[in-house]
Amino acid sequence: MSQEETKDTEVAATSSTYEAALERSKRLEAEIAANPQKFRVLTGDRPTGRLHIGHYFGSLQNRVRLSQMGVPTTILIADYQVLTDHDAFSEISQNTKQLVIDYLACGIQPSKDVIIYPHSYVPEANQLMLPFLTLISNAELGRNPTVKEEIQAAGIKSVNAGMYTYPVHQACDILFCKATVVPVGKDQLPHLEMTRTIARRFNEKFSPKKPVFPEPQALLSKTPSILGLDGSQKMSKSRGNAIMLSATEDETAALIKKAKTDADRNITYDPESRPEVANLLMIISLCTGEEPQTIAQRIGDGGGGALKKLLTEALNETLRPIRAKRAQLEKEGDYIRQVLLEGVEAARSMAQATLREVRSVMNMEI
Repeated sequence: MSQEETKDTEVAATSSTYEAALERSKRLEAEIAANPQKFRVLTGDRPTGRLHIGHYFGSLQNRVRLSQMGVPTTILIADYQVLTDHDAFSEISQNTKQLVIDYLACGIQPSKDVIIYPHSYVPEANQLMLPFLTLISNAELGRNPTVKEEIQAAGIKSVNAGMYTYPVHQACDILFCKATVVPVGKDQLPHLEMTRTIARRFNEKFSPKKPVFPEPQALLSKTPSILGLDGSQKMSKSRGNAIMLSATEDETAALIKKAKTDADRNITYDPESRPEVANLLMIISLCTGEEPQTIAQRIGDGGGGALKKLLTEALNETLRPIRAKRAQLEKEGDYIRQVLLEGVEAARSMAQATLREVRSVMNMEI
């Protein structure tokens, strides 16, 4: 088989795997709606900066929805993982607090079933790393496509061991609380599959009659990938193409004014041929609930100016209550710290129980 044929086969296999994951995700969504308390969601972010509208539409809205349905939700702030590909660590603490502010402003309500915590404060969960590493080979770590892409995107020439073992640490984050559902995008499926492999191998090796860990399922995002204002890359603060949730209305208007469109004044929704215009239409659609094709027809030959004006109005209207809540929370530092400390206490309680069980099946009790 030629190199080109091999690549085509790999693409087809990946597509087939994704389609299968999508079908499982649809079934999972129905099961969650029928019995939300049966599941536990694990989700979260790395504290590398404030969140932007891509995070809001891509994940935050879904987290709020699931928690409001009554699904026990564990929200991780992955502060250790910032060290894998970022030299700067001086702002991790402040970024952690800003993440909490973003979460709460968007509608997350901490409770006994909804906790927010940084994983550096849960040593019992991190202790799972060593036994988990014995269940995965170096070759399997090296083949992980998500890690390869992240290394390439970060432009890292000397890759530290933390980057290669990132998926195993992620498995610790997911399995310590015995999460059964992990909301992910298509690009994160390889990470979750490694977590499932680790859970399966641990159960088979140490506790075949009574499994310790569930094999978590992927809940795939329904929101299309949102491009940055340059229209060519994923929205990211580091690329300078994002609108932060904390931006003012005037800052939002100025950023949208610079957004890339094209020379055709007749606005149409064509993601393949006109990705920049289609992206702006999609963001309006996410704000208003109107189909992007309908929005395009309404703008007609109004051109990029009319498109950007409509986007500015729709986005500022959507974010107005979130920004008001953010402004209030910025003044409540003690409360933000309390949310984190209570989250740490709840997370450590779960992690301690899991670690006791792990030690027991591994015959390490004293």
